[in-house]
Amino acid sequence: MSGETEFLLAAQEAALAAGRILEEWGEKFTVSEKGPADLVTEADVAAQNAIFALLQQRFPEHGFLGEEGLKEPSGAGDFRWIIDPLDGTSNYVHRFPYYCVSIALEQAGELITGVIYDPTRKEMFAAEKGRGATVNGKPLKTSRFSRLKDSMVIASFPPGVKVDSVPIRRFLHILGKAQTVHRSGSAALNLAYVAAGRLDGYWSTSLKAWDMAAGALIVAEAGGKVTKMSGAPLDLAVQDMLATNGTAMHAELSRLLGEVE
Repeated sequence: MSGETEFLLAAQEAALAAGRILEEWGEKFTVSEKGPADLVTEADVAAQNAIFALLQQRFPEHGFLGEEGLKEPSGAGDFRWIIDPLDGTSNYVHRFPYYCVSIALEQAGELITGVIYDPTRKEMFAAEKGRGATVNGKPLKTSRFSRLKDSMVIASFPPGVKVDSVPIRRFLHILGKAQTVHRSGSAALNLAYVAAGRLDGYWSTSLKAWDMAAGALIVAEAGGKVTKMSGAPLDLAVQDMLATNGTAMHAELSRLLGEVE
């Protein structure tokens, strides 16, 4: 993906700035008298403020939606940035290196730019509508496993999930049918990994728009498929998503997930 647009360049710059903030705050965890919950909130807000400041200065007419209470209406062009300054909060608190910054841009409801930055591995996943996806400038391509029994898939659960809940029963239903089933704690990185071919499928019914916006575009541009679990078109306003490598495994996984209600 050569000749990045000003939108993608700005998103990458903002993600890098936020990633630096998260790593700086992370170093304070072992020396601060504050508890981890207080520190992670401050880190989250500081990272989002940095993203907003940079993007709002560049694009003052654009709208914003961010996890930490950020909501600004859009002006000319109907552009809206969708921001998650820290996806994988529990991992971050425990210094488990699987968390990221996620930034997407939509125009009139269509995703056109997306970046996911992993500050622990210094990996920048990026995509623009119709121009493919990359990681650190190298093209991304989803895996080609077409059968669930050969695939590594992953799921997200809502906070406080109950043992006998539908999300757990779906997880167990797939457990014996896929080669491997995981739970990681970062929706955005899960999507980035599907795009990179490191995972073959991912599902959840507990995501917000900022969890999936950038990743949904990156997966699609890497050759994958992103829908609701039923196979219906994805809706960022609905907490229901299935992302796969785009093979026949998508329909198989959709069917199996639908068997559990």
